[in-house]
Amino acid sequence: MRILLADDDARIGKHVRQALVAEGYAVDYAEDGDEALWLAENNPYDAIILDVMMPLRDGFTITRALRRKNIQVPVLFLTAKGEIEDRVRGLDVGADDYMVKPFSVVELLARLRALLRRQRPQASNVLRFEDLELDLVSHQARRGGKVIELTNREFALLELLIMTAPRPVSKAVIIERVWNQFFDSQTNVVNVYVNHLRAKIDLPGLVPIVQTVRGVGFALRKPDS
Repeated sequence: MRILLADDDARIGKHVRQALVAEGYAVDYAEDGDEALWLAENNPYDAIILDVMMPLRDGFTITRALRRKNIQVPVLFLTAKGEIEDRVRGLDVGADDYMVKPFSVVELLARLRALLRRQRPQASNVLRFEDLELDLVSHQARRGGKVIELTNREFALLELLIMTAPRPVSKAVIIERVWNQFFDSQTNVVNVYVNHLRAKIDLPGLVPIVQTVRGVGFALRKPDS
């Protein structure tokens, strides 16, 4: 899942970003309101964590602008403005949650998970392809009823592949969405992680579904499909 984090405090931004990445999220970071609004308007985020007091444009203005354009991505304010009037204003302009600094990262991650769950109907919390299931709430994968242990990065990669299946995904898109980096043609990290998934998912006796599409990228699909 892809998160936009906007905060002009570099120390807090680094701290929160590290926590999000450790949980398997791809994170874009903005240090001012104009950059945050541009990113939010031009990218499909699953959620936005937004400071209120930022240079150039404040968080209330950003959220109001997004809602006017019918961009309904969940917004969680993370701010030092903790008065009741501020909380009410934040919710009234279209935010979905409001946390006051100083804050607990554990609570922030829990609130983020709650926002993401509310965005999905209960039935869609489990993604499926053939006999492979990916539970987005419990962060668990199963194939043929057997639980598959995945790292956070492997889970994020499998989520991307299953959401686009059977269409292939390029290495460049995988690097951007799973590692939140620009594509480096010299890196072998995507191939390494795809091989990790193959070893865990395409077990002996099962139809192999993690496929390399030559010249394109990787896909979940049946052989020769």
